[in-house]
Amino acid sequence: MTAATTTEHHADDHGLAHTATIKTLLATGGTLLVLTLVTVLATKIDFGANINLAIAMVIAVTKATLVILFFMHLRYDKLFHSVIFVSAILAASLFVGFTLMDSSQYQPTNIWTPDRPPVTPIGPHSTNG
Repeated sequence: MTAATTTEHHADDHGLAHTATIKTLLATGGTLLVLTLVTVLATKIDFGANINLAIAMVIAVTKATLVILFFMHLRYDKLFHSVIFVSAILAASLFVGFTLMDSSQYQPTNIWTPDRPPVTPIGPHSTNG
């Protein structure tokens, strides 16, 4: 083997990194800025506690997805990694969703004034009121 034949098969690119174009990075950054503005504007409008929370969560998940897809290059990675990411987001959404569905059960006992505490379901009752 000569030196010329050994260098022909050697490549510096190992396929471990992807370089995003400036256009893609600027578009992603601009979209994140717009979504941040939408988040701020959404706080000015009262749709009710549940709908406001849902809007905030959708915007937050969208922003996190954009960061992971384009800035962390998941879009250009193996499909398996994307499946793992989507599965983690769905699992977290499931846990948060079940927690929020249960919050109406204990919410009245969390909101009270010190002068008129709520009646305790179990135990001694207050004589103040």
